[in-house]
Amino acid sequence: MKIAIAADHAGFVLKEQLRQKLVRDGHEVADLGTDSAASCDYPDFAQAVAREVSQGRADRGLLVCATGVGMSIAANKVTGVRAAPAESDEQVRLTREHNDANVLTLGARFVEMERAAHMVDIFLVTEFQGGRHARRLAKIAKMEMYTGRNGQENVQ
Repeated sequence: MKIAIAADHAGFVLKEQLRQKLVRDGHEVADLGTDSAASCDYPDFAQAVAREVSQGRADRGLLVCATGVGMSIAANKVTGVRAAPAESDEQVRLTREHNDANVLTLGARFVEMERAAHMVDIFLVTEFQGGRHARRLAKIAKMEMYTGRNGQENVQ
């Protein structure tokens, strides 16, 4: 599987550990940064991974910041991305089965490497259930067609 991965400074160490694990597991990994623990802006990295996923150049995305929340908010601004922060195996499983999440965001301050690695494994092997969940995702996709405030069609 091709996985796009990135982190900000707060997630750099965990991102590096996860990248190495994914490569050892035989995945093709596109590391989109950051390359150090020097302060940087998480939206830049969230956008890079989100674009890879939305444009089909990566099957899934993985983002790491301090909480996982900022990366999720930023990545979800890209059409076609369903980024979800998670702190438990069950959250990861459900976000794949019910929401067809294509980007997982992790908080380096809240999850240690061993648990993060396990959650990433769950994220990569869990399939979307479809059915009633597909109907709901279609409604979300329709929402992406509009900018929100003025109701104008989104031309992304």
